[in-house]
Amino acid sequence: MTMKAIDLFAGGGGFSEGAKAAGLDVVWTANHNPVAVEYHALNHPSALHVCQDLHQADWTQVPAHDVMLASPCCQGHTPARGKDRPYHDKQRSTAWAVVSCAEYHKQDVVLVENVPEFTRWLLYPAWLQAMHALGYAVAPHMVDAADHGVPQNRERLFLVCTRSKHPLELKFEKRDHVAVDTVIEWDRHNWSPIHKPGRSPATLRRVEAGRARFGRRFVAPYYGSGSGTTGRSIERPIGTITTLDRWAIIDGDRMRMLQPSEAKPAMGFRQDYMLPANRRDAMLLMGNAVCPPVATDFLEAIRAAA
Repeated sequence: MTMKAIDLFAGGGGFSEGAKAAGLDVVWTANHNPVAVEYHALNHPSALHVCQDLHQADWTQVPAHDVMLASPCCQGHTPARGKDRPYHDKQRSTAWAVVSCAEYHKQDVVLVENVPEFTRWLLYPAWLQAMHALGYAVAPHMVDAADHGVPQNRERLFLVCTRSKHPLELKFEKRDHVAVDTVIEWDRHNWSPIHKPGRSPATLRRVEAGRARFGRRFVAPYYGSGSGTTGRSIERPIGTITTLDRWAIIDGDRMRMLQPSEAKPAMGFRQDYMLPANRRDAMLLMGNAVCPPVATDFLEAIRAAA
């Protein structure tokens, strides 16, 4: 019998894509963003789609299922947002929707994805205690998408919650890393000269440092730590793709930003996955998404261990 799944905070659809590849039937999904819901429905037309704040969800209206997939808002936890802001408390609290859904449906498996900082949330111990009270053993797994064949270094926390006596500790064989060069479309899109009026001196310094280290072709972030001063080689996975433009591609004397058609395979999505024509919306969906191959690996490993 095919296992059925629901996808909370479905966003860009990576969890649903991964579940489908693992042989699960995604029967219901929800998200607060109308654009995300619209495109999730285009890519997964057989599922029921709800656009709402999941704090207000009526779980009695959700069809029966075996697996809950959930990727609560990470913005209140990730350091990428910089200094904390008051509205983050509301975003952090989205994780309680997972508890309320599990209380009603008592799924066999709950798989939660978030940034590693989720475990440093002041209320994480209370959230964990609530899941334990519902009968779940919880096993935290920290993984890098690059180890699952995705051409991106993207470290994320996966909480494997099962109705078992002991936490389900999964082991994964690391796959060879895939170079970001494999997804860059060198002969497409609009490029601009590196040296042009108005170009930031910081950008020019970063380009020069990258050239000295990697040659004519490399990628470099516009913000964030890590590769911020020199960029990184195109012969390794790209760094974390975020919801706003972060990665620039340098090719000799020209440069441009990473495009949605490149972000899609860099996240591990299939090439024909439909995204909004609006570039900002498309990058928002990709930056918020779960990498499908990682979700697939987790679900297949959970099924094998059951």
